[in-house]
Amino acid sequence: MYKYVRFLGIALILMALVVPALGSRQALAAKAADIDRDVDSALQKLYASTPAAKELSKVAKGILVFPSVVKAGFIFGGQYGVGALRKGDKTVGYYNTVEASYGLQAGAQAFGYALFFMTDSALEYIKKSSGWEIGVGPSIVVVDKGLASSLTTTTAKSDIYAFFFDQKGLMGGLGLKGSKITQITPD
Repeated sequence: MYKYVRFLGIALILMALVVPALGSRQALAAKAADIDRDVDSALQKLYASTPAAKELSKVAKGILVFPSVVKAGFIFGGQYGVGALRKGDKTVGYYNTVEASYGLQAGAQAFGYALFFMTDSALEYIKKSSGWEIGVGPSIVVVDKGLASSLTTTTAKSDIYAFFFDQKGLMGGLGLKGSKITQITPD
């Protein structure tokens, strides 16, 4: 029992040290201008590394970008990030993403993701909901390297495509199920 308690204490101390280093200023940003700047930078990185994302951006009805989401957990876990919804080059809203979890998990990581809304109905769904839980509502396809290599504007038939980028840290796989996205009003 002592070994378990000792391991838990060491893990919590390590997470307290690692999590702040993983998150960028963006995760703590409270100003709209800071969020917009970080979204611009994140989109440039995403488009440079994934040409399919750049192509989809040309036909997407909107793109919700979370430049830096910090996720940490040891038995109990959580994640948080802020981002902006873009229509073309214009920001039309600000959002946060929050998730809480319980289970066999340990570690900390930071990553970004972008949701490409391909239909008007999917875009309206997020605007109308007072807190959208991923996994409920429009269908989402997570785009990995394999799918990205064959995805084109003519083969894109789903409501929403999710691209992950800029992952740092150590934690199990990435997932969006259970994440709640809510509109916010930054300073």
